[in-house]
Amino acid sequence: MSIYNLKVKTRKGKEFDLSNLKGKVSLVVNTATGCGFTPQYEALEQLYEKYHDQGFEVLDFPCDQFGHQAPGSNDEIHEFCTAKYKTQFDQFAKIDVNGDNTSEVFKILKEQQPTEEVIGLKNKIAMKAISKISDTCTKKGDIVWNFTKFLVDKEGNAIKRYNPTFNPKDIEKDILELL
Repeated sequence: MSIYNLKVKTRKGKEFDLSNLKGKVSLVVNTATGCGFTPQYEALEQLYEKYHDQGFEVLDFPCDQFGHQAPGSNDEIHEFCTAKYKTQFDQFAKIDVNGDNTSEVFKILKEQQPTEEVIGLKNKIAMKAISKISDTCTKKGDIVWNFTKFLVDKEGNAIKRYNPTFNPKDIEKDILELL
């Protein structure tokens, strides 16, 4: 099943039909404003600005399941991101990515890409430490932490999954292949 068959809530609580994104390449990210990976917003915005006119979208889903690092309302999170990182891409309502209340979008993404490759010893050490403190990652395929990224093709299928330590800039070549 494609994520483009689903509807999600915008940060303002309105329904958004992801089928509006058919024919576009998307990077879906679970984010948090108080995380050590939050500066990745800058690289995400750069990718968005560079490729948006070619049919690329960044779908930002704030999630407060990891260390309570996405406190505040949807509007407060949005204000932070636009003020500090000048983000222009779509930001949706806060969601869960693991557990009983997992967003349907993330259920599909995790089914299609249950694991991510961790490149480099530094990143392997960081991911091992993160997985020890992640209390919502309880089964294979679960999201380990904030800023897990899924690259989605023009039909709404997850093609790749990138761990939180993966710099969004390093996804550029994969985006270009799909565009």
